[in-house]
Amino acid sequence: MSARLTFSKDGEQTEIACRAAMTIGRDKNSDITLADPQASRNHAVLRQLGEDDYYLIDSGSANGSFVNNRRIATPVKLNDGDTILLGSTVLTFHQQRDDTLSREVNEDATVLTNSLSIKQITILVSDIRGFTTLSEEVPINTLSKLMSEWFKLVSDCVAQLNGEVDKFIGDCVYARWEADANPAQSVIAALRAAQRIQEITNHLNQTHTDLPRPLQIGVGINTGHAAVGIGRDNTAIGDAVNTTFRLESSSKDLQTDVVLGASAFQLLPESWWRSKTQTVTVKGKKEPVEVCGITFPELDSLLRSG
Repeated sequence: MSARLTFSKDGEQTEIACRAAMTIGRDKNSDITLADPQASRNHAVLRQLGEDDYYLIDSGSANGSFVNNRRIATPVKLNDGDTILLGSTVLTFHQQRDDTLSREVNEDATVLTNSLSIKQITILVSDIRGFTTLSEEVPINTLSKLMSEWFKLVSDCVAQLNGEVDKFIGDCVYARWEADANPAQSVIAALRAAQRIQEITNHLNQTHTDLPRPLQIGVGINTGHAAVGIGRDNTAIGDAVNTTFRLESSSKDLQTDVVLGASAFQLLPESWWRSKTQTVTVKGKKEPVEVCGITFPELDSLLRSG
């Protein structure tokens, strides 16, 4: 679905069509060059996810990036009419959506009934631990640059493994793989993504030596049926998705790195999860759920042996 940015340049209104990835700043090689002394050379990135969603990511600019007068440190999804302030330059995001499609409203979302489908998917949720505390200790331009790198590298690795980033939520990434054709392979792909996200995080720890402590992540992985094509975000929702977020949250309490739900780990060779299972209580579930916890060193060994 087409989107564009409008802003004033040399006294005239300029309109630029949005592409999958666009750099914005004073640098003459930027996709959108700002003749603005208050803008940084590499100020921000506009990045498309899926077919319709565009996120603004600050690149560690000196003066910050603002969406609707709110300074951002993590990627923010843009909606039609949002105003963006970079330096002293004001841009407006435009995206026309088809409002003629029939809809059904339920307690979860607005459903686009002509595109909704029930599919089996494998879900990965990865979150940076202690991000709130980190955000209070690290200068916002440093934090913005760090998160810009993390989200870009994570979304690239998910795409390389044939997955799809459903959305960014604060310091968390929610990705999914279709699992109808080969569910076991989708779980392997999600595990490989978890491994690479850990490698990305370690790389940033080595390049950002000014952090008060190393970044750490937790990962939840689950497989199940979900309603895909929900609302204007074209997201996937359902119990399997909700459970994955709970599994990721439980990784810290379980003192492990990756937590898989039974519907996911039982698709793997039994030798991978035998003796590693336990039951945990998660929010929203009346009964305890069976999970398998794996550390990143264990995951590396399993993927090499497989």
